[in-house]
Amino acid sequence: MMRKNYLAGFVMAVALSLSLAACKDTKTLQENEQLKAHVAELQKENGQLGNRLETETATGAALAKENDALKSEIKRLKAKHPAKKTATRKHRRSRTARRP
Repeated sequence: MMRKNYLAGFVMAVALSLSLAACKDTKTLQENEQLKAHVAELQKENGQLGNRLETETATGAALAKENDALKSEIKRLKAKHPAKKTATRKHRRSRTARRP
Protein backbone atom coordinates (compact mmCIF):
# COMPACT_ATOMS: atom_id res chain seq x y z
CA MET A 1 0.00 0.00 0.00
CA MET A 2 2.89 2.28 0.77
CA ARG A 3 4.33 1.68 -2.66
CA LYS A 4 1.00 2.52 -4.32
CA ASN A 5 0.78 5.85 -2.43
CA TYR A 6 4.38 6.61 -3.28
CA LEU A 7 3.79 5.73 -6.93
CA ALA A 8 0.53 7.71 -7.04
CA GLY A 9 2.25 10.74 -5.49
CA PHE A 10 5.09 10.46 -7.97
CA VAL A 11 2.68 10.23 -10.92
CA MET A 12 0.72 13.18 -9.54
CA ALA A 13 3.91 15.26 -9.16
CA VAL A 14 5.03 14.44 -12.70
CA ALA A 15 1.62 15.34 -14.14
CA LEU A 16 1.53 18.60 -12.19
CA SER A 17 5.06 19.57 -13.21
CA LEU A 18 4.33 18.83 -16.87
CA SER A 19 1.19 20.95 -16.81
CA LEU A 20 3.07 23.81 -15.13
CA ALA A 21 5.91 23.48 -17.62
CA ALA A 22 3.44 23.53 -20.52
CA CYS A 23 1.76 26.62 -19.05
CA LYS A 24 5.10 28.28 -18.52
CA ASP A 25 6.17 27.43 -22.07
CA THR A 26 2.94 28.88 -23.45
CA LYS A 27 3.45 32.06 -21.47
CA THR A 28 7.07 32.26 -22.60
CA LEU A 29 6.05 31.73 -26.22
CA GLN A 30 3.46 34.51 -25.99
CA GLU A 31 6.03 36.89 -24.51
CA ASN A 32 8.51 35.85 -27.18
CA GLU A 33 6.03 36.60 -29.97
CA GLN A 34 5.24 40.00 -28.44
CA LEU A 35 8.93 40.79 -28.21
CA LYS A 36 9.49 39.72 -31.82
CA ALA A 37 6.67 42.01 -32.96
CA HIS A 38 8.13 44.86 -30.91
CA VAL A 39 11.61 44.30 -32.35
CA ALA A 40 10.18 44.29 -35.89
CA GLU A 41 8.38 47.57 -35.17
CA LEU A 42 11.56 49.13 -33.76
CA GLN A 43 13.56 47.99 -36.79
CA LYS A 44 10.98 49.61 -39.07
CA GLU A 45 11.17 52.87 -37.09
CA ASN A 46 14.96 52.70 -37.18
CA GLY A 47 14.89 52.41 -40.97
CA GLN A 48 12.53 55.37 -41.25
CA LEU A 49 14.70 57.46 -38.94
CA GLY A 50 17.78 56.51 -40.95
CA ASN A 51 16.10 57.71 -44.14
CA ARG A 52 15.00 60.91 -42.42
CA LEU A 53 18.54 61.47 -41.12
CA GLU A 54 19.98 61.10 -44.63
CA THR A 55 17.41 63.57 -45.98
CA GLU A 56 18.10 66.11 -43.24
CA THR A 57 21.86 65.74 -43.69
CA ALA A 58 21.56 66.37 -47.43
CA THR A 59 19.32 69.38 -46.78
CA GLY A 60 21.77 70.75 -44.23
CA ALA A 61 24.66 70.37 -46.65
CA ALA A 62 22.72 72.17 -49.38
CA LEU A 63 21.84 75.01 -47.00
CA ALA A 64 25.46 75.32 -45.86
CA LYS A 65 26.59 75.53 -49.49
CA GLU A 66 23.97 78.19 -50.23
CA ASN A 67 25.00 80.10 -47.09
CA ASP A 68 28.65 80.10 -48.18
CA ALA A 69 27.67 81.34 -51.64
CA LEU A 70 25.64 84.17 -50.13
CA LYS A 71 28.48 85.14 -47.80
CA SER A 72 30.92 85.30 -50.71
CA GLU A 73 28.43 87.42 -52.67
CA ILE A 74 28.13 89.82 -49.73
CA LYS A 75 31.92 90.14 -49.57
CA ARG A 76 32.06 90.74 -53.32
CA LEU A 77 29.39 93.45 -53.17
CA LYS A 78 31.05 95.16 -50.21
CA ALA A 79 34.33 95.26 -52.11
CA LYS A 80 32.64 97.07 -55.05
CA HIS A 81 30.94 99.72 -52.93
CA PRO A 82 32.97 100.78 -49.94
CA ALA A 83 31.06 102.17 -47.00
CA LYS A 84 30.21 105.86 -47.25
CA LYS A 85 32.00 108.19 -44.93
CA THR A 86 29.77 110.16 -42.65
CA ALA A 87 30.11 113.89 -42.96
CA THR A 88 31.67 115.55 -39.96
CA ARG A 89 29.91 118.61 -38.63
CA LYS A 90 31.87 121.78 -38.48
CA HIS A 91 31.23 124.17 -35.66
CA ARG A 92 30.42 127.51 -37.24
CA ARG A 93 29.77 130.72 -35.50
CA SER A 94 26.70 132.53 -36.48
CA ARG A 95 26.99 136.09 -37.77
CA THR A 96 24.37 137.42 -35.45
CA ALA A 97 26.46 136.54 -32.47
CA ARG A 98 29.35 138.74 -33.77
CA ARG A 99 27.45 141.99 -33.91
CA PRO A 100 27.63 143.88 -30.69
